[in-house]
Amino acid sequence: MTLRTRAIVPDNEAARLAELDSYAILDTPPERQFDDLVSMAERVFDVPMAMLSFVGDDRQFFKAKVGMDACQTDREGSFCTHVVLRDDVLVVPDAALDPRFVSSPLVTGQPHVRFYAGAPLVSPNGLVIGSFCVKDHRPRHDFSEARCKTLQDFARIVMDRMAARRAALSGLGSRRQFESIAAVSPDAIICADGGNVIRFWNRAAETMFGYDASEALGQPLNIIVPPAMRPMHEAGLARVVAGLPSKLIGAVVAVQASRRDGTEFPIELSLSHWTEGGEHRFGAIARDITDRRQAEERLRRDAEVDHLTGIANRKVLAERMSEASAAGSAGTLLLLDLDGFKDVNDSLGHAAGDEVLRRVASRLLAAVGDRGLVSRLGGDEFAVLWTGCADPMEAIAQGHVLIAAIEQPIEVEERSVYVGASGGVATADGTGWAPDDLLADADLALYRSKVGGRNRISLFTPDLRSVSRQRTSVSSGVRQAWERREFELYYQPQVSLATGACMGAEALIRWNHPQHGLVAPAAFLSTLEASLLAVPVSEWIMDTACEQAARWRRDGASRFRIGVNLFAAQFRSGTLPALVERLLGAHRLPADALELEITENIILKSDGRIKADLFDLRAMGVGIAFDDYGTGYASLTMLKDYPVTRLKIDRSFVSGVDISHKDQTIVEAISRLAQGFALDVIAEGIETREQADLMRPHCQEGQGYHFGRPVPAGSFRFEDETTRRVGSMVGGAR
Repeated sequence: MTLRTRAIVPDNEAARLAELDSYAILDTPPERQFDDLVSMAERVFDVPMAMLSFVGDDRQFFKAKVGMDACQTDREGSFCTHVVLRDDVLVVPDAALDPRFVSSPLVTGQPHVRFYAGAPLVSPNGLVIGSFCVKDHRPRHDFSEARCKTLQDFARIVMDRMAARRAALSGLGSRRQFESIAAVSPDAIICADGGNVIRFWNRAAETMFGYDASEALGQPLNIIVPPAMRPMHEAGLARVVAGLPSKLIGAVVAVQASRRDGTEFPIELSLSHWTEGGEHRFGAIARDITDRRQAEERLRRDAEVDHLTGIANRKVLAERMSEASAAGSAGTLLLLDLDGFKDVNDSLGHAAGDEVLRRVASRLLAAVGDRGLVSRLGGDEFAVLWTGCADPMEAIAQGHVLIAAIEQPIEVEERSVYVGASGGVATADGTGWAPDDLLADADLALYRSKVGGRNRISLFTPDLRSVSRQRTSVSSGVRQAWERREFELYYQPQVSLATGACMGAEALIRWNHPQHGLVAPAAFLSTLEASLLAVPVSEWIMDTACEQAARWRRDGASRFRIGVNLFAAQFRSGTLPALVERLLGAHRLPADALELEITENIILKSDGRIKADLFDLRAMGVGIAFDDYGTGYASLTMLKDYPVTRLKIDRSFVSGVDISHKDQTIVEAISRLAQGFALDVIAEGIETREQADLMRPHCQEGQGYHFGRPVPAGSFRFEDETTRRVGSMVGGAR
């Protein structure tokens, strides 16, 4: 079978493959020099996947990789196949929206690539043999031109090392081979005899060291060796002439060299030795690595500096804490989390939010000075570390100073922006402590500040660990519940307020604990949503609910609709529309029989993918309900920009509608708003006939204990649509 990628092979494919073969790199074991580069790229670009890929005839081979198990993949569907067609960086912000890659098995299956950026590996002959690339499971639209240049730096470093590796592998066994390579080499090629006298000097050596061949030939090799290194150089040469082994022959080493004007610079040197007519000959291939060293230094700095704010990152903080702990030094850690930052992002946009973070970092640096380390942990969380002291009161006092500095107005686009901060302090004396424990203690103290009203600083106390253990216990219990199949779906009826007909039900997860009985969702749902189980459990919920709805439809409820609540993690997986389509097909359920419920928090975290997924789902015919409407910061823009089909009025307004004029006004406003957007409305939490009567003019449907409590599927009952009324509902409350 002909691979699709054959349609996009470059015109110089034969020459390109020959060039790749000359490096003898395919199917070779890992090499640390390349592994270190991809590990550094993972940190620099903050991505889960980075790799060094070489594109062969029908496959791509990963010489070094992070975040991917496979050592190679088919060339078909490969991103890197497209890189060999170009001489600049290929950036794919969202592969799921790019027609070139939307059907690629790397996108539709593991590792579910959504973002890709790859810099071509260009040989000295101008042929692209592969790419240095980074990938992510989520789309990214923030890969700047500066980051593209950084990725190209990585690619250039790889090719420098590839050239040195090829030279070291090939060796230089004779003068003929030596001179044939020297004639076309862009590197400096030098030959000296056993007496340390230069016998050969190519044009690249003239350019690199500043001596013409006529000036260099016959001179001691010392002219390019820095004075401080000459005794060592002469001793090493004499050792080889004496027949003693040398670790430098056949190896690639980085050393300092000297130009004609006396300036020193770094070179990468590959040395060889042979005899000619009984005389010793030494060959050297030298490459100026000044640019590479500078690029590596920039990359090292990028790995230690937060890209947005320019201050130290989490990696540096961890290293400093480890150093202090190992040295037996005391440590004090203050964590700061901004209050009100989310409002800045929501109202002014992420660019304004980034500027606020930069200004906050600058103020923290100015206030702390060189007395401590200021770092950004991620998001809007910062840390300050003081070593050599463990005075919590001093740290709290300093924390209040820092909060006061943060609270000063920040001018962004001619607007004054105000944010605050909450803090948590933990200390450790010098008798031995674990950095991870200190960070965890400070985080618990910060959590106490957040839940205690914000704009405050809390000190860690041991009792906070019991709170942490309780949260951990819930998390462990959730995992066990999943493994033991203790989760069950309950169904609460959704009823037509005009006719009393049961139109459908909302599927609700319950935990049947073997010791504690039925556990309320409030006790475990937030933990479940934040865990790694969120995706598999949510898929189980949808599968089970669709299966049950299909069964009820077959049993006579031909228009029955099932409502399923979505988790935010389902959007992060990038497979939600495909999952829904598969389940509807598997259970032979029409799309309009399924309604997916989203909350405001999910929408507010939208990165573009959520909106795209919702539009895909709506295009199938699936209903989209906006749950708990009216309780948060929901805006008209959300209703305008998202394919919502129904609003669910929160129970907090319904419960007071018969006694509160304000609640009545809110309900009427939501109803009118829904009419303007051509949306249906359902009221949650209806518990009395009076509430049902009051909601009837404003809502098509209702849900609540008045019509039925959530019950297992086996206890859910309803009659034929033409005869049933509210009063005939099993479990209905009067």
